[in-house]
Amino acid sequence: MNKPIRTISLFCLVLFLALMANVTYLQYWKASSLDNDPRNRRAVDASFSQQRGAILVGQNQTPIAKSVPSKDQYLFQREYTRPLMYAQITGWYNYFNAQSGSCSTCQRRIEQTQNDVLSGDDDRLFVTRLVDMLSNKEPVGGNVSLTIDPKAQEAAYNGLKNVLGPSGEGAVVALEPRTGKVLAMVSLPSFDPNKLASHDLSQVTKVGDSLDNDSSQPLLNRAIQTTLPPGSTFKIVTAAAAIQDGLYTKDDLVPGGATYQLPQTTGDTGLVDNEGRDCGTGRIPFAQALENSCNTSFAHMAIEVGADKLREQADAFGFDQQYFTDMTPQATSVFPDDANEPQTGQSGIGQYDVRATPLQMAMVTAAIANDGKVMRPYVVDEIQSPEFEQIEKTQPETISQAISSSTASQLTDLLVSVVDDGTAYEAKIPGVSVAGKTGTAQTGTDAPPYAWFVSFAPADDPEVAVAVMIQKAPNVPRGEIAGGALGGPIAKAIMEAVINP
Repeated sequence: MNKPIRTISLFCLVLFLALMANVTYLQYWKASSLDNDPRNRRAVDASFSQQRGAILVGQNQTPIAKSVPSKDQYLFQREYTRPLMYAQITGWYNYFNAQSGSCSTCQRRIEQTQNDVLSGDDDRLFVTRLVDMLSNKEPVGGNVSLTIDPKAQEAAYNGLKNVLGPSGEGAVVALEPRTGKVLAMVSLPSFDPNKLASHDLSQVTKVGDSLDNDSSQPLLNRAIQTTLPPGSTFKIVTAAAAIQDGLYTKDDLVPGGATYQLPQTTGDTGLVDNEGRDCGTGRIPFAQALENSCNTSFAHMAIEVGADKLREQADAFGFDQQYFTDMTPQATSVFPDDANEPQTGQSGIGQYDVRATPLQMAMVTAAIANDGKVMRPYVVDEIQSPEFEQIEKTQPETISQAISSSTASQLTDLLVSVVDDGTAYEAKIPGVSVAGKTGTAQTGTDAPPYAWFVSFAPADDPEVAVAVMIQKAPNVPRGEIAGGALGGPIAKAIMEAVINP
């Protein structure tokens, strides 16, 4: 072979090897990143045209999100049943979701956190994908079954909507104390995810912009993303700390009185009062203090416990932690660091810088119902194949033993008396022992206060723990905003839905 031919042959060989190396690099090493690149329109189109799995609730496995055939280029349309009731749980899936991929700072609901399952890309669905490929079938996503009790969810949604009216703001969370299952989660105002899942992308953009610019923040899941002063519902944390630390038992007398001047203060700024409630003139029974939600008692008690121990008790219940992964982001409930005595007294009644989400207050209540054990809350119950066969089931997980079973038992007795003889009477259920606590938190402005209500039932064998938060109720006169009056009936309806399915 002469030299020119040999040179050209070697050059062609080098080009061939370079081509093979590039193909190998692109199809093996870079395949995954290229496939997931949001600029890859073919991959996005293919993903969006695929039949996603369903999101299911209840014993009957009723779909609240499913894919139905469509007569356009995308083949399947995502459809949400009872959209306003479940929007904050399901979220939505549209072309822009498929294009953007994962987003650590975005609000991620079940459509996003369980996307790999619903799209069929999850490794746990490998066998299903293999069978579909061998049988030349179009791939179908797996299903996600939730812990939500449809009757409890409906009771929470309707109850909250009736109190708030069309422009109110609030949230409800109901938990199963023994497991941490989320039985209901509602946040209002809500939105219609069907409008965000439309194949009319220009219309989706308009709807999305409108929701983003809405001052009432309908896209905000207030159940897990809004922290507010929990008011008098936090007194159960203060009571827990006092009993757990051995300062008092449920049968002891505690500080009472019409007013209490916080240490290191003078005048009205440091004066705690009970707004006319019956809190005695000296020491009063613990039950009376909780039944009448005596600010003087619990501010004094908080100072006796001390800031450090009160913060430790709050943290044991879940404050200052992240614990809910099925939907993100989660706002962190906080108890203030380095509080002085006056600040500790205010913190003991759920004011100053104490802030909590409805989920957090539901966890505190559920822990008391569960012999002091705090369970990790979860809403994804099962991962299923497209044929509804169970692939994986979530197992309950204990976060901490916040208080002893003895302390929990004493608190339960006290909270039952609050329903039977105190401010939480709105939650009474005939023939059922109910434990509960009301709360009203000042906003620090001229705006109306926030109303809270927490409860669990049956008190002797708890099946459900509830937290109700009323952030804004425009149709309710300021003087009538109270946790018992507004939140009690909602909590009662939810508890009845669970206890009497």
